[in-house]
Amino acid sequence: MEYLSKQRYDELVAELNHLINVVYPEVREDVAETSAQGDRSENAGYREARRKQAKTISRIRFLQKVLEHSRVIDPNALPKDRVCLLSRVEFTNLSTNTRMKFEIVSPHEMNLEAGKISLKSPIGAALMGKKVGEIAEAQVPSGILRLRVESISLD
Repeated sequence: MEYLSKQRYDELVAELNHLINVVYPEVREDVAETSAQGDRSENAGYREARRKQAKTISRIRFLQKVLEHSRVIDPNALPKDRVCLLSRVEFTNLSTNTRMKFEIVSPHEMNLEAGKISLKSPIGAALMGKKVGEIAEAQVPSGILRLRVESISLD
């Protein structure tokens, strides 16, 4: 079971609908057109259309599976005093005294440029359940990071 924000759930539904209603019919038409051009064994256009069709079908099935096993999380039901899914966490790396701020999200929403880290990442997993002032230890490739939680908010 994966928990998603309402925004991300809606984005996945929109992508799935676009693939099913727009992209797949176009791809199916391309396959039919290139198939009619003659010998399929020497038809590069046909092979490319079939690859695109397979890729589209694969993405559709993936999205269907993700949505089937996902639930939209209600932000009002989340604890406000400890780190949880959808929390915006500001923390300090105690070895470098560097402050960072990230939102903890599901793996399907992770986007470092947008400041979103997965709850399954080493840092996200270490911060889960911590309260302001507590120290989390995250095992990362470079060693162990000691992180002090400075603030938690749900936006």
